[in-house]
Amino acid sequence: MGTVFKRTSTKPLPVGAELFSRKGQRLAKWQDTKGRTRTVAVVVPTEGKFVGQERIVVETPTFFADYRDGNGHLRRVATGCKDETAARAVLAGLEKRAEKVRSGIITTAENAMADHQHTALADHLAEFIATMQAAGRAESHVTGTERLIQRVIDELSLRRLSDIQAAKVERWLGQQTLAQLDKPAMGARTRNSYLVALRSFCNWCVERDRLPFNPLARINHADEKVDQRRQRRALTEAELSKLLIVARLRPLAEFGRETVTTPSQDTRTRQKRSRATWTLKPLKFDELPDAVELARERLRDNPTFLARQERLGIERALAYKLAVTTGLRRGELASLTVGQLDLDDDFPHVRLKAADEKNRQGNSIPLRRDVADELREWVSSLRNGGADSANVLAFRRDAVAVELPASTRLLTIPKAFCRILDRDLKAAGIPKRDDRGRTIDVHALRHTFGTMLSVAGVAPRVAQAAMRHSSIDLTMNAYTDPRLLDVQGAVESLPSISTTTSDPNENRQRIAAGAETFTPSAVAVLVAVPTDFSRDSQSTAVTLDAFPTETTFAKTLDASSDRATKNARCSMKTASVSKGGQADLNRRPPDPQSGALTT
Repeated sequence: MGTVFKRTSTKPLPVGAELFSRKGQRLAKWQDTKGRTRTVAVVVPTEGKFVGQERIVVETPTFFADYRDGNGHLRRVATGCKDETAARAVLAGLEKRAEKVRSGIITTAENAMADHQHTALADHLAEFIATMQAAGRAESHVTGTERLIQRVIDELSLRRLSDIQAAKVERWLGQQTLAQLDKPAMGARTRNSYLVALRSFCNWCVERDRLPFNPLARINHADEKVDQRRQRRALTEAELSKLLIVARLRPLAEFGRETVTTPSQDTRTRQKRSRATWTLKPLKFDELPDAVELARERLRDNPTFLARQERLGIERALAYKLAVTTGLRRGELASLTVGQLDLDDDFPHVRLKAADEKNRQGNSIPLRRDVADELREWVSSLRNGGADSANVLAFRRDAVAVELPASTRLLTIPKAFCRILDRDLKAAGIPKRDDRGRTIDVHALRHTFGTMLSVAGVAPRVAQAAMRHSSIDLTMNAYTDPRLLDVQGAVESLPSISTTTSDPNENRQRIAAGAETFTPSAVAVLVAVPTDFSRDSQSTAVTLDAFPTETTFAKTLDASSDRATKNARCSMKTASVSKGGQADLNRRPPDPQSGALTT
């Protein structure tokens, strides 16, 4: 038989509490924050860290229940009820379910599933996130998944697993696709990301016997092809060259920008040297050399900072070049260390760790030999200047070489790498968004890599392996820019096709395949009349120079077939000519009664 009770705990004496005794029991009396007088018992613990201290005894506001489950184990659960009668009703339900487990009416798994229905949804989510972290998921993926699920829980006021219903979630997702005053409409891909996060959580609950089934399994995904908010494009060869030049020079050219007066009505009322009266002139591609020279002149008294900016330009250009020649993603590029490079091999490559790769498999990424040479020079500069990639003494010839740890970062890829790319694109005069609305970002460098493989004529299967894609369709469609493909050149490379030929067999094949539209005055019609059906049929070529009337065409065919009818009893009926002037050249099986070929 189970029992219900309120748990007790001790707390320090309230400030200003009056202590007194009643019937041999020590009590404390005080007024709470609401002005109510409260009187509770006072105890002195004999063990624990509060030994010898007078403390008041308080009870929990709700009842707890003790009972034995279906396996005979003593369990204590919170009923969540402030009323004792309601708490006893909860206890009766628990004991009834335990009896069903003992009698085999329900299984232990089903019983555990029923217990989880009373657990707070926040506790389930916390365990789900802990499971993802223990499985070695990327921190960004874990954080993003938790953020998406938590938003849905908060906005739908979900408290228990039973509150997760397909109708609620689908209605919420539908509302997000409508534009509101304070936020734009949610795109199809973002909507699908919420659905995937929620489904993964529900699937985990099913695997852990917390849910009998996934309530969101039948919600359809949004069509991302119809509603594409971000379409990337690849860089052309000329744009890529300009981008690398800007990346190399802009860190230093920023300090050679000229000042221009700000056209403002408030200029007269402000001080002449006020920042509001002037601004820096934007950098342009043609003006970069002049800006670099002016920066060198301005920073000639600060050689340390000058060397640091030059080194930053070299590092940034190398990062762009490495990304566009290997297809590495931003996270993969940032994870590279010196120990992952193998530049002295017959085929230079970089070893990508499984933990840093998107598909968690690990790969060896081949390197172009010119890129390998630049990386070798960069690593040498790191050894000469120390492990810090921003060390300004790295390119000094008299610097002492040091041995770098294998864990030394190869390149510094900041989180604001996309904003840095945007500034480089603006300085190079490359539009961020083209006439079709497609944009350029850091991941577009990977698109450029895939497009260059297709332009170079690399086999699709090889390009798929280089891009490390699981599907060749993803490589050829999503990561190949059709505007940069030489489609016109491919069409021009096709062999010339003639509408006339002297080879009867080739004509028969063309006519049978229907490969071309034949005009009566330009083709040779083959009339095949079998002389012996047990042997190969013979063909007679008849040239039609003109088709004045249907009767003339019939006479021409009859003249060519008279010789064949002497050995075989078959004849050619009048060949019908369509109104457009094209003859019906389809052969039909012979009539069993007349032995002639019918049209």
